[in-house]
Amino acid sequence: MDHETIGSEDWDELILNLEATIPVYDRINRFATIGQVDKWRRMVRQRLPSEDAKLLEVGCGPGSFAEDVSGVDLVCLDPSALMLEAAKPRVNSKRQERGDSEVEFVKGKAEELPFDDNSFDGACSLFSFRDWYDKRAGLSEVLRVLKPGAKMVIVDPAKMNRIHGFLGWLWMRVWVGAYARIICGVKDHPWKWLTKTYVTFGTTRDYVRMMEDVGFENVTSKVVFPGMATIWEGKKPL
Repeated sequence: MDHETIGSEDWDELILNLEATIPVYDRINRFATIGQVDKWRRMVRQRLPSEDAKLLEVGCGPGSFAEDVSGVDLVCLDPSALMLEAAKPRVNSKRQERGDSEVEFVKGKAEELPFDDNSFDGACSLFSFRDWYDKRAGLSEVLRVLKPGAKMVIVDPAKMNRIHGFLGWLWMRVWVGAYARIICGVKDHPWKWLTKTYVTFGTTRDYVRMMEDVGFENVTSKVVFPGMATIWEGKKPL
């Protein structure tokens, strides 16, 4: 496992641990981010088309972001069938109340997107990019399925340098870990694995370079308050 890839055995175990987070996913995320996670999701929505568009969320998890996306057609992809089962009723009930079309839920990985070239007006990944099997290959696939000029937006824990990364590790291992043990009721809770992927996750700058390397242009990054996360965005060339 390194800042670009996760080995096949580690990835299989990671998926199992992610699935174990479903019942308490939102509760622990809000605690871990001091309530900032909802704000970060709004920031992602503001960076994407808000009407007459088709968007892709890569790694939708249990639907925490998708349920509040309105006015657009939305496709949610996740490698876990259990995550999709949890997300589908939650998201579509909210969209039905608003008069939005139902979301298309697709089981699949970022590295092998089952979509045609130039299919989407925008794409995003919220707190799943860190867990992609192969980040460079996944970004290349997202670039392929975006329409020219369309944007990819990512939000995930920031790591500006080694010192910042060490402080982030302490936060996740001690503060979040203690809370997760209480909520999950077990010492060997699934958030231990999310701490492990954070340790090997690269810096903010690493992924600016990676997005540029695969072909995105106008790539920017913004470390958001209180320094726990970065929002990256880049466009597919016209």
